[in-house]
Amino acid sequence: MDIYQIWTTYNKKWSKYEILAFSVLLLLTVIVVAGCVCRKKINIIQAMAIVTMVIFLGIVFGSTVFTRTSTIRQYELIPFWSWKAIFKYKDWELLKENLLNCILLLPAGALLPIIANHKVKWYRTLLFGVLVSAVIETSQLVFMRGLFEWDDMIHNGLGCMIGSMIINLFMKNKIRDCIIINVRRKQEVSTDPLDRIYMVSNSQALFRDGLSETHQRFSFPYPFE
Repeated sequence: MDIYQIWTTYNKKWSKYEILAFSVLLLLTVIVVAGCVCRKKINIIQAMAIVTMVIFLGIVFGSTVFTRTSTIRQYELIPFWSWKAIFKYKDWELLKENLLNCILLLPAGALLPIIANHKVKWYRTLLFGVLVSAVIETSQLVFMRGLFEWDDMIHNGLGCMIGSMIINLFMKNKIRDCIIINVRRKQEVSTDPLDRIYMVSNSQALFRDGLSETHQRFSFPYPFE
C-alpha cells in the first residue's frame, strides 16, 4: 500500500460498476445510520462521522486495491525492511512513502472517538488501523494489485493511533471545560458550603478517572452534541 505510487502511478478512474457498488453501500449506510438517529441510539455528529468513515475507507480501498492494474504477485515478509533500506542506502523517496503511509489512516483514527462518542484507547485504534491495513494488503496479494508487506500495516496502524490521540486530547479538554462550567453553575445555585465542597471533590475525581468513565458516570453537555 504505497501512497506515493497510488497518486502518481497506479490510481485510475473508477469504473461504472465500482461507482455503482460504492453508491449502494453508501446508501445502505445512510439508511441504517438515519434509523439509529431516529431511535436516538446515536447523535447527528456520530452519524456524520460514520458516513464520513465509510466514504473515506471506500476511497482508500478503491485507490489501493480495486482501481489498480493487476501485475505479478509481490510480497516482502521482512519487517522494517523499508527502514533498513532508508538508513543503508539513504533512500529518501522510500522515507517519503513511509511517512505518507502513516498519514493514510490518520483521518480514520480521528473519526473513531467521534463515532464512539468517547475517548478510545490507543491500542484499540492501533489494532483497528492494523486490521484495515491487513485487509488491504491481503487483497493486494490475492488480486495481485500491489506489494504485500508488514511495514505498511505497522505504518498505517501508527497513523490511525496518532489520529485518535489527537482527537482524544481535544475531547478531554472540552470535557474539562464542561465540568468546570457545570461545577461553577451549581456552586452559584447552592448556598450550602458542604454541597460546594462535594461538587469540587467530584470535579477533581472526574479529571483522575479519565474521559470514558467521566462520560458514563456523569451528565453534562457533551462537546460534540
